[in-house]
Amino acid sequence: MTEVSITTDSSLKISVDHKGQDCLVLLNGRINIDSSPDLRDQLVAILSEAPLPLIVTVDLAAVSYIETSGIATLIEALRIAGQRKTRLQLRGLTGSVLRLFEVAGVLSLFELPDEEEKVS
Repeated sequence: MTEVSITTDSSLKISVDHKGQDCLVLLNGRINIDSSPDLRDQLVAILSEAPLPLIVTVDLAAVSYIETSGIATLIEALRIAGQRKTRLQLRGLTGSVLRLFEVAGVLSLFELPDEEEKVS
């Protein structure tokens, strides 16, 4: 198990925890136009590692705010993961973060852990 913690200049903390062949990305703060590039860089780095993780789980439970730039970043990571035969799933979608995914019509693109298909 290795853990990396990055605090961006833009109020988003990104923690990465490798457990065996899986990777957990814990996000804390705000995902906006300023922090999305840092999130993108981190996800692309994870999806470029050797060996590739089997599952990358992005935990959004501690995200207080997300803009469409953040959703676009996650969709891009999902596309890259698919090309590399890695599963990317989201967990911790609640409140206004969940609502933006629903309003944008992109929730169905993502794999969600069974126990929290929709936690409104």
